[in-house]
Order: sequence, then C-alpha cells, then structure tokens
Amino acid sequence: MRLLLVEDDRTLGDAVRAHLESEGHIVDWVITAAQARAAAGDEFDAILLDWQLPDGSGVQWLRDLRAQRGPNRTRPVLMLTARDLVADRVQGLDAGADDYLVKPFELAELSARLRALARRASGPTETRLCAGRIEVDPVARRVLADGRSVDVTAKEFALLEALIRRSGRIVSRSDLESLLYGFDAAVDSNAVEVHISNLRRKLGRDAIETVRGMGYRIAT
Repeated sequence: MRLLLVEDDRTLGDAVRAHLESEGHIVDWVITAAQARAAAGDEFDAILLDWQLPDGSGVQWLRDLRAQRGPNRTRPVLMLTARDLVADRVQGLDAGADDYLVKPFELAELSARLRALARRASGPTETRLCAGRIEVDPVARRVLADGRSVDVTAKEFALLEALIRRSGRIVSRSDLESLLYGFDAAVDSNAVEVHISNLRRKLGRDAIETVRGMGYRIAT
C-alpha cells in the first residue's frame, strides 16, 4: 500500500516509516498540516494522522479533507494520538477517522489495524484480491497465478497490488511511479516498465495489458 504518514514526532515517525517500509509499503511522511494538504492531491491507500500538529489540528485537517472532492476524500484514515479520553475518540471518529490508535502503541498492532482498514475498503469478507487467474494476498504477501505460488520482489508485489485494487481501470505510469516510490524518491525513467516486464515473465504475457499512450490495466 502507499501510505501518507502525518506525524511531527521525528522519533516515532522514523520508527513507523521504517517498520511499514520493511513490510513492503510505500510511506510518504510529512510533519505539518500544510504539508498534508499539499500531499493530499496524490492518491494513497490509507492515511495515518496525528492529532496535534505544529501548525494546527489534525482533526480539523481531516474534517476539511472529508468535505472536499478528490481521490483521498474517502480514503481510510487511522488516527495516531496520545489523547485517550472517550470524548477524544468520539471527536476523532466523528471528524471522519476510520480507526483510532492511542500512543504509545506496538508497531505490530499498527500493521494489523492497517490490514483491517484495507480489508474494509476492499469488501467485508475479502481476504484476497483477485483479477482473472491472478490472486494477491495482502496479509501473507503472496501471489498466485493459476493456483501456483509465484515469487515476486517487494516492488513487483506493490505494483501488482496497486493494479488489482484498481481492476478495470487504466493506471498511468506516473500514477504507478507515485504509488511505488512516493513523492520524494528518485525514480529511473523506465522503472515501471522493468517491473511490468518482470511480472509478465513470471505471470504470463497476458497478465498486464498496455493501453498505448495511457498506461496499464490488469487482465480480468
């Protein structure tokens, strides 16, 4: 998943980003509400949001986000905050948060809550993502083609998951680059094409369709 982390505690932010990236996620980390507003024009699978930010309230930013049009208006949001009163939880959830995690927390629980949010976004009973003969298990991080297990790299898994989550849609190369690398990474001009080529070699030439001049689409 591509995640937006909005957290001004640099020690915690470093730990959360390192943990999530070790699990294969792409994490864009910002520390202010202004930076979060600028980043929100990109597409994320989920947002991890601190309540108290240096330039304002994360809860108010969330309210503003939910009131706007755009790709992240309905994205899952997990609040990360030291505010543990019931009234605080109610306020955060009423502002538009999908879940609420009180600091300090275990990183394993953070990962589990993100998986739960992803399952809810995909469907209440869906544990695997399927497109034609391809299956992706986001929890076990496994790929199956015609029922057989296929070894893929972390980037290949992220690309395949991104395409399957957008099954039926054409995804541009620039969108895939942002989903795979985030907005502050240096990306080789042919990086996406290399990953696509490797996935086709492992899954079959017909697994991913090239739509000339527009992007890529998973076969269904």
